[in-house]
Amino acid sequence: MNHDGANRESIVLGGGCFWCLDAVYRQVAGVSEVISGYAGGEMPNPSYLDVATKLTGHAEVVKLVFDPKIITLADLLEIFWVVHDPTMKGRQLYDIGPEYRSIILYQNEEQRRIVEESLKSAQKLYDKPIVTEVKSLSAFYEAEPEHQDFYSSGARPDYCQIVIDPKLAKLRQKFTARLKEPNT
Repeated sequence: MNHDGANRESIVLGGGCFWCLDAVYRQVAGVSEVISGYAGGEMPNPSYLDVATKLTGHAEVVKLVFDPKIITLADLLEIFWVVHDPTMKGRQLYDIGPEYRSIILYQNEEQRRIVEESLKSAQKLYDKPIVTEVKSLSAFYEAEPEHQDFYSSGARPDYCQIVIDPKLAKLRQKFTARLKEPNT
């Protein structure tokens, strides 16, 4: 999918609280936008409070806009499999409920094929079955402004230190070559 005529694509991923994936993918070279939001459910235009009721069917997700000449979808998915636990159904660490499920929402058949191949390869990393939901994206709803780039806001240092910092450490350890230069 192109944006503004540029060579960009997008994919929607959910792997627990969207604050975590937002913080991770903002560090990745080739990712030009990370937008926290809601997808995978039926309710139109949900709010954070709506999704928290666990009745909308939506997951907390991030929409990644990326340049496939710099980073491929397969590379983005490789990071995805490592920075969250795709074998946990409806939870990630302290975040429990269907809104925190592992989910990939593809936009076309080529993306679906890449996702399925990636999932098959990723399964070799885990002893338990991967439970990540894979389905076509029907709608993406942008989250409220306070949920965008949450990690940098400093609003919840406890959550960031306990939940997000270990994910960032894992990213830096395993994917150093794919990270943005400082101050980019």
